[in-house]
Amino acid sequence: MDSKSGRRPGSPQTREAILEAAVEAFTEGGYAGTTIRAVARTAGVDPALVMHFFGNKDGLFDAAIRASGLPLRELGEVMEGDIEGVGERLVRRYLSLWESPEHGPKLRAVVSSAASSPAAAAMLKEFITNEVLQPLAGQLGVDQAETRGIIAGSHLIGIAFTRYVLNIGPVASLEKEQLVACVAPAVQRYLTGDLPLA
Repeated sequence: MDSKSGRRPGSPQTREAILEAAVEAFTEGGYAGTTIRAVARTAGVDPALVMHFFGNKDGLFDAAIRASGLPLRELGEVMEGDIEGVGERLVRRYLSLWESPEHGPKLRAVVSSAASSPAAAAMLKEFITNEVLQPLAGQLGVDQAETRGIIAGSHLIGIAFTRYVLNIGPVASLEKEQLVACVAPAVQRYLTGDLPLA
């Protein structure tokens, strides 16, 4: 600690403490309910130091998404096995992540934040597109891989938002395996089937 101010100086450990505080704050309060001052207070630093490391709230949110342990990259595991079953494996793994006590609250917070903030939505879109969907679709070896990945991803994000954030009707109350059976054929078609993408 800095003896003059009683606050932590700018070190890698300080940056990590800020990120931990930010992940917690965004998980609990979403994008709109999180402030630089509150994150700084939790981390025991001056708000100027948060700004020094992350630039602004958008930069902090982006870093928090990447540091939060969001397991979306784990979706690449679904490529193990035959291509005909990739849709089913992807949907099952995706829903399991959302239902996980460790990851579910973080995923809900990030998606809720994206729904309430254009800046948060843009950062989440970039992360999902660049870190998850494009690499996944690229591994399939199909034409229009990027477009296919984005279409499949938009379907999955919609399902998650309806089921886990908005809690709407049958989509929220179906057993996971029932939902997998309903959604997987469409996702499989998006990824590997014939699409009018001339």
